[in-house]
Amino acid sequence: MTIPVLLIFMSATGSVLNSPCTGVWYQETDSIERQVLYNGRAWRNLYSKIKGDQFLFSGDFHNGSVTIGNHAYDVSKLKYDIYNDELILVNDKGIVIQMNKEITDRFSLSFPDKKYDFKRLTDSTSGLAGYVRVLYEGDVSFFVKYKKNIMALAVDNKYDLFDQSQKFYLETRDGIFLVKRKNSFFRVLGDHKQAVKSYMRTSRLRISKQEAESFVPAVKYFDKLLHQVK
Repeated sequence: MTIPVLLIFMSATGSVLNSPCTGVWYQETDSIERQVLYNGRAWRNLYSKIKGDQFLFSGDFHNGSVTIGNHAYDVSKLKYDIYNDELILVNDKGIVIQMNKEITDRFSLSFPDKKYDFKRLTDSTSGLAGYVRVLYEGDVSFFVKYKKNIMALAVDNKYDLFDQSQKFYLETRDGIFLVKRKNSFFRVLGDHKQAVKSYMRTSRLRISKQEAESFVPAVKYFDKLLHQVK
């Protein structure tokens, strides 16, 4: 006996539509959402003659997601150009595009099996704007800003070279502060500095500019202290 198959077909507005086949229903891909995600312009590589590349991690595409408004889209081919601070992806027609930065709120990348979360900051008064990696987010937040610069004729005095750097930032209710070293980190903590230092000694925690994640336990504890005094 043949068992009938019921497939649901939804329009972009959420309505159910019948297929041309009698008794068969199916679901339409939301083309409007695709148009939002693929809002950008065709991309081409302007830096192919420079050694290295302008991307975070590598020039390969990675699995990730992009958040526009309140909607998160899974993306299978995504990479982050940190020289220009732009997101690059491959759309459903195989065209490489540079996303519209003004509508992109957050994104994530997986490399190789670790998830990296980013958000877009728009307040340039602090000297920090564009995409930043979010290591902790609460009443206080801790960010990493990745950058690449071009070093002229750095390879055999013949070729330019991409050079990567990173800076750490701590955001509090008083603003966003650059963390250059341990002392600048503790200075932002204000009256809670000694309590955080004591917690770190007891927990045998160390912070290092070579390991961004090493700041996170101290930042979390600082956030906890702030909640206690509210």
